[in-house]
Amino acid sequence: MKVITTKTELQELILQLKKQQQSIGFVPTMGYLHEGHRALLKEARDQNEIVILSVFVNPLQFGPNEDLDSYPRDIEHDKQTAIEEEVDYLFLPSSEEMYPSAPSVTVQVQRRADVLCGRSRPGHFDGVATVLTKLFHLIQPDNVYFGKKDAQQVAVVAGLIEDFHFPIKLNAVQTVREEDGLAKSSRNVKLSPEERKEAGILYQTLSIARQELIKGNHDLKELKRQLKDRIETNTSGKVDYLEILTYPELEEPSVWEGSFIIAGAVCFLSARLIDNIIFEL
Repeated sequence: MKVITTKTELQELILQLKKQQQSIGFVPTMGYLHEGHRALLKEARDQNEIVILSVFVNPLQFGPNEDLDSYPRDIEHDKQTAIEEEVDYLFLPSSEEMYPSAPSVTVQVQRRADVLCGRSRPGHFDGVATVLTKLFHLIQPDNVYFGKKDAQQVAVVAGLIEDFHFPIKLNAVQTVREEDGLAKSSRNVKLSPEERKEAGILYQTLSIARQELIKGNHDLKELKRQLKDRIETNTSGKVDYLEILTYPELEEPSVWEGSFIIAGAVCFLSARLIDNIIFEL
Protein backbone atom coordinates (compact mmCIF):
# COMPACT_ATOMS: atom_id res chain seq x y z
CA MET A 1 0.00 0.00 0.00
CA LYS A 2 1.20 3.49 -0.86
CA VAL A 3 0.29 6.59 1.17
CA ILE A 4 -0.41 9.77 -0.80
CA THR A 5 -0.72 13.16 0.90
CA THR A 6 -0.94 15.70 -1.94
CA LYS A 7 -3.45 16.43 -4.69
CA THR A 8 -0.66 16.65 -7.28
CA GLU A 9 0.65 13.17 -6.57
CA LEU A 10 -2.90 11.78 -6.49
CA GLN A 11 -3.78 13.33 -9.86
CA GLU A 12 -0.62 11.93 -11.43
CA LEU A 13 -1.53 8.48 -10.12
CA ILE A 14 -5.11 8.67 -11.40
CA LEU A 15 -3.88 9.71 -14.84
CA GLN A 16 -1.74 6.57 -15.02
CA LEU A 17 -4.52 4.31 -13.75
CA LYS A 18 -6.95 5.71 -16.31
CA LYS A 19 -4.42 5.13 -19.11
CA GLN A 20 -4.19 1.51 -17.96
CA GLN A 21 -8.01 1.31 -17.91
CA GLN A 22 -8.04 -0.08 -14.37
CA SER A 23 -11.30 0.09 -12.46
CA ILE A 24 -11.15 2.21 -9.30
CA GLY A 25 -13.16 1.59 -6.15
CA PHE A 26 -13.15 4.48 -3.67
CA VAL A 27 -13.99 4.44 0.05
CA PRO A 28 -14.10 7.95 1.56
CA THR A 29 -13.86 8.01 5.37
CA MET A 30 -13.00 10.24 8.31
CA GLY A 31 -10.79 7.51 9.74
CA TYR A 32 -10.81 5.68 13.07
CA LEU A 33 -11.68 2.63 11.00
CA HIS A 34 -13.85 -0.16 12.41
CA GLU A 35 -15.65 -3.27 11.15
CA GLY A 36 -18.15 -1.17 9.24
CA HIS A 37 -15.34 0.41 7.23
CA ARG A 38 -13.77 -3.01 6.70
CA ALA A 39 -17.03 -4.17 5.09
CA LEU A 40 -16.83 -1.27 2.63
CA LEU A 41 -13.20 -2.03 1.82
CA LYS A 42 -13.90 -5.75 1.34
CA GLU A 43 -16.68 -4.99 -1.14
CA ALA A 44 -14.48 -2.49 -2.97
CA ARG A 45 -11.67 -5.05 -3.12
CA ASP A 46 -14.00 -7.70 -4.56
CA GLN A 47 -15.36 -5.42 -7.28
CA ASN A 48 -12.40 -3.35 -8.49
CA GLU A 49 -8.85 -3.69 -9.75
CA ILE A 50 -7.67 -0.72 -7.66
CA VAL A 51 -8.94 0.32 -4.21
CA ILE A 52 -8.37 3.85 -2.92
CA LEU A 53 -9.19 4.78 0.68
CA SER A 54 -9.26 8.38 1.89
CA VAL A 55 -8.95 9.39 5.53
CA PHE A 56 -9.80 13.04 6.09
CA VAL A 57 -11.65 14.63 9.01
CA ASN A 58 -13.52 17.25 7.01
CA PRO A 59 -13.89 20.52 8.96
CA LEU A 60 -16.67 21.80 6.67
CA GLN A 61 -19.16 19.27 8.00
CA PHE A 62 -18.73 20.20 11.67
CA GLY A 63 -20.78 22.98 13.21
CA PRO A 64 -19.38 25.57 15.66
CA ASN A 65 -20.47 23.56 18.71
CA GLU A 66 -19.60 20.12 17.34
CA ASP A 67 -16.73 17.78 18.09
CA LEU A 68 -14.14 18.42 15.36
CA ASP A 69 -11.21 18.63 17.79
CA SER A 70 -12.36 15.63 19.83
CA TYR A 71 -13.30 13.47 16.85
CA PRO A 72 -11.43 10.17 17.40
CA ARG A 73 -8.28 9.70 15.33
CA ASP A 74 -5.78 6.84 15.10
CA ILE A 75 -3.90 7.03 11.83
CA GLU A 76 -1.50 4.17 12.61
CA HIS A 77 -4.44 1.88 13.26
CA ASP A 78 -6.08 3.12 10.04
CA LYS A 79 -2.92 2.37 8.04
CA GLN A 80 -2.74 -1.14 9.46
CA THR A 81 -6.42 -1.75 8.71
CA ALA A 82 -5.91 -0.54 5.14
CA ILE A 83 -2.98 -2.93 4.69
CA GLU A 84 -5.00 -5.84 6.07
CA GLU A 85 -7.88 -5.07 3.70
CA GLU A 86 -5.50 -4.89 0.72
CA VAL A 87 -5.99 -1.22 -0.06
CA ASP A 88 -3.75 -0.09 -2.91
CA TYR A 89 -3.58 3.63 -2.11
CA LEU A 90 -4.36 5.62 1.03
CA PHE A 91 -5.06 9.30 0.41
CA LEU A 92 -4.21 11.14 3.61
CA PRO A 93 -4.42 14.90 2.98
CA SER A 94 -4.13 17.71 5.50
CA SER A 95 -6.84 20.35 5.89
CA GLU A 96 -4.48 22.82 4.21
CA GLU A 97 -4.13 20.48 1.23
CA MET A 98 -7.89 20.15 0.77
CA TYR A 99 -8.71 23.78 1.64
CA PRO A 100 -5.62 25.89 0.88
CA SER A 101 -7.73 29.05 1.08
CA ALA A 102 -11.27 30.09 1.94
CA PRO A 103 -13.53 28.44 -0.68
CA SER A 104 -14.98 30.69 -3.37
CA VAL A 105 -17.48 27.95 -4.31
CA THR A 106 -19.15 25.33 -2.13
CA VAL A 107 -21.97 22.86 -2.73
CA GLN A 108 -25.36 23.53 -1.15
CA VAL A 109 -27.71 20.58 -0.72
CA GLN A 110 -31.29 21.58 -1.57
CA ARG A 111 -33.19 18.38 -0.77
CA ARG A 112 -32.90 15.43 1.63
CA ALA A 113 -30.78 17.48 4.06
CA ASP A 114 -33.27 19.25 6.34
CA VAL A 115 -34.66 16.15 8.09
CA LEU A 116 -33.19 13.49 10.43
CA CYS A 117 -29.60 14.46 11.38
CA GLY A 118 -29.65 17.41 9.01
CA ARG A 119 -32.42 19.18 10.93
CA SER A 120 -30.17 19.82 13.93
CA ARG A 121 -26.95 20.15 11.90
CA PRO A 122 -27.51 22.97 9.39
CA GLY A 123 -24.76 23.04 6.80
CA HIS A 124 -23.48 19.56 7.66
CA PHE A 125 -24.44 17.96 4.36
CA ASP A 126 -23.23 21.01 2.44
CA GLY A 127 -19.81 20.21 3.90
CA VAL A 128 -20.15 16.53 3.01
CA ALA A 129 -21.20 17.32 -0.57
CA THR A 130 -18.41 19.87 -1.00
CA VAL A 131 -15.60 17.57 0.09
CA LEU A 132 -17.01 14.64 -1.90
CA THR A 133 -17.18 16.81 -5.01
CA LYS A 134 -13.49 17.57 -4.54
CA LEU A 135 -12.63 13.91 -3.93
CA PHE A 136 -14.72 12.63 -6.85
CA HIS A 137 -12.96 15.05 -9.21
CA LEU A 138 -9.53 14.09 -7.88
CA ILE A 139 -10.01 10.30 -7.82
CA GLN A 140 -12.51 9.78 -10.68
CA PRO A 141 -13.67 6.44 -9.25
CA ASP A 142 -15.84 3.93 -11.08
CA ASN A 143 -17.44 2.82 -7.80
CA VAL A 144 -17.85 4.54 -4.45
CA TYR A 145 -18.84 2.81 -1.20
CA PHE A 146 -20.87 4.08 1.76
CA GLY A 147 -22.49 2.31 4.70
CA LYS A 148 -26.26 2.16 5.07
CA LYS A 149 -25.87 3.19 8.72
CA ASP A 150 -25.51 6.74 7.43
CA ALA A 151 -28.60 6.38 5.23
CA GLN A 152 -29.25 10.11 4.97
CA GLN A 153 -25.71 10.60 3.73
CA VAL A 154 -26.26 7.84 1.15
CA ALA A 155 -29.43 9.61 -0.05
CA VAL A 156 -27.61 12.96 -0.31
CA VAL A 157 -24.68 11.39 -2.17
CA ALA A 158 -27.08 9.68 -4.58
CA GLY A 159 -28.51 13.11 -5.38
CA LEU A 160 -25.04 14.62 -5.75
CA ILE A 161 -23.94 11.94 -8.21
CA GLU A 162 -27.15 12.22 -10.22
CA ASP A 163 -27.38 16.01 -10.30
CA PHE A 164 -23.70 16.62 -11.13
CA HIS A 165 -23.58 13.74 -13.66
CA PHE A 166 -20.65 12.01 -12.02
CA PRO A 167 -19.97 8.74 -13.92
CA ILE A 168 -19.82 6.85 -10.62
CA LYS A 169 -21.82 3.90 -9.30
CA LEU A 170 -22.93 4.35 -5.68
CA ASN A 171 -22.74 1.15 -3.62
CA ALA A 172 -24.61 1.17 -0.28
CA VAL A 173 -23.26 -1.57 2.01
CA GLN A 174 -25.24 -3.22 4.80
CA THR A 175 -24.66 -1.94 8.34
CA VAL A 176 -22.27 -4.03 10.43
CA ARG A 177 -23.66 -4.66 13.92
CA GLU A 178 -22.64 -5.88 17.34
CA GLU A 179 -24.37 -8.99 18.75
CA ASP A 180 -27.08 -6.88 20.42
CA GLY A 181 -27.78 -5.00 17.19
CA LEU A 182 -25.81 -1.83 17.92
CA ALA A 183 -24.41 -0.41 14.69
CA LYS A 184 -20.61 -0.24 14.57
CA SER A 185 -19.50 3.38 14.85
CA SER A 186 -16.42 5.41 15.73
CA ARG A 187 -18.52 7.15 18.39
CA ASN A 188 -19.31 3.95 20.30
CA VAL A 189 -16.02 4.29 22.18
CA LYS A 190 -17.51 7.33 23.95
CA LEU A 191 -20.24 5.25 25.60
CA SER A 192 -19.85 4.41 29.28
CA PRO A 193 -20.08 0.69 30.17
CA GLU A 194 -23.67 1.18 31.36
CA GLU A 195 -24.63 3.14 28.26
CA ARG A 196 -23.10 0.43 26.09
CA LYS A 197 -25.37 -2.16 27.73
CA GLU A 198 -28.38 0.01 26.92
CA ALA A 199 -27.44 1.06 23.41
CA GLY A 200 -28.73 -2.00 21.55
CA ILE A 201 -32.30 -0.94 22.36
CA LEU A 202 -32.20 1.60 19.52
CA TYR A 203 -32.01 -1.02 16.78
CA GLN A 204 -34.40 -3.33 18.62
CA THR A 205 -36.96 -0.51 18.81
CA LEU A 206 -36.60 0.35 15.12
CA SER A 207 -37.16 -3.34 14.33
CA ILE A 208 -40.41 -3.27 16.33
CA ALA A 209 -41.54 -0.24 14.33
CA ARG A 210 -40.88 -2.04 11.06
CA GLN A 211 -43.05 -4.96 12.15
CA GLU A 212 -45.85 -2.60 13.17
CA LEU A 213 -45.78 -0.90 9.78
CA ILE A 214 -45.76 -4.22 7.97
CA LYS A 215 -48.83 -5.24 10.00
CA GLY A 216 -50.58 -2.07 8.80
CA ASN A 217 -50.17 0.22 11.79
CA HIS A 218 -49.78 3.58 10.04
CA ASP A 219 -50.66 5.89 12.95
CA LEU A 220 -47.24 7.51 12.85
CA LYS A 221 -47.78 10.00 15.67
CA GLU A 222 -48.77 7.29 18.15
CA LEU A 223 -46.19 4.82 16.88
CA LYS A 224 -43.37 7.33 17.27
CA ARG A 225 -44.59 8.24 20.76
CA GLN A 226 -44.46 4.56 21.78
CA LEU A 227 -40.98 4.14 20.31
CA LYS A 228 -39.69 7.23 22.13
CA ASP A 229 -41.16 6.04 25.43
CA ARG A 230 -39.59 2.60 25.00
CA ILE A 231 -36.10 4.02 24.43
CA GLU A 232 -36.21 6.65 27.16
CA THR A 233 -37.73 4.24 29.71
CA ASN A 234 -35.07 1.60 29.11
CA THR A 235 -31.98 3.76 28.67
CA SER A 236 -30.35 6.86 30.14
CA GLY A 237 -30.37 8.42 26.67
CA LYS A 238 -32.68 11.06 25.24
CA VAL A 239 -34.27 10.68 21.83
CA ASP A 240 -33.14 13.34 19.37
CA TYR A 241 -35.48 12.15 16.64
CA LEU A 242 -37.50 9.17 15.44
CA GLU A 243 -38.80 9.43 11.90
CA ILE A 244 -40.54 7.27 9.31
CA LEU A 245 -40.03 8.63 5.78
CA THR A 246 -39.90 7.58 2.15
CA TYR A 247 -36.46 6.57 0.89
CA PRO A 248 -34.33 7.96 -0.66
CA GLU A 249 -36.56 11.04 -1.00
CA LEU A 250 -36.79 11.45 2.80
CA GLU A 251 -40.32 12.83 2.66
CA GLU A 252 -43.44 12.23 4.74
CA PRO A 253 -45.31 9.18 3.35
CA SER A 254 -48.51 9.86 1.43
CA VAL A 255 -49.05 6.25 0.34
CA TRP A 256 -47.79 3.07 1.96
CA GLU A 257 -46.10 1.49 -1.03
CA GLY A 258 -42.44 1.54 -2.01
CA SER A 259 -39.23 2.05 -0.03
CA PHE A 260 -39.21 3.53 3.48
CA ILE A 261 -36.76 4.33 6.25
CA ILE A 262 -37.25 4.20 10.01
CA ALA A 263 -34.46 6.28 11.51
CA GLY A 264 -33.54 7.33 15.02
CA ALA A 265 -30.92 9.22 16.98
CA VAL A 266 -30.33 8.92 20.72
CA CYS A 267 -28.09 11.22 22.75
CA PHE A 268 -26.13 9.74 25.64
CA LEU A 269 -23.80 11.74 27.87
CA SER A 270 -20.86 11.86 25.46
CA ALA A 271 -22.13 10.11 22.34
CA ARG A 272 -24.98 10.58 19.89
CA LEU A 273 -25.96 7.29 18.23
CA ILE A 274 -27.83 7.03 14.94
CA ASP A 275 -29.37 4.00 13.26
CA ASN A 276 -31.97 3.09 10.68
CA ILE A 277 -33.80 0.33 8.87
CA ILE A 278 -34.64 0.61 5.17
CA PHE A 279 -37.40 -1.68 3.96
CA GLU A 280 -40.08 -2.19 1.31
CA LEU A 281 -43.86 -2.22 1.64
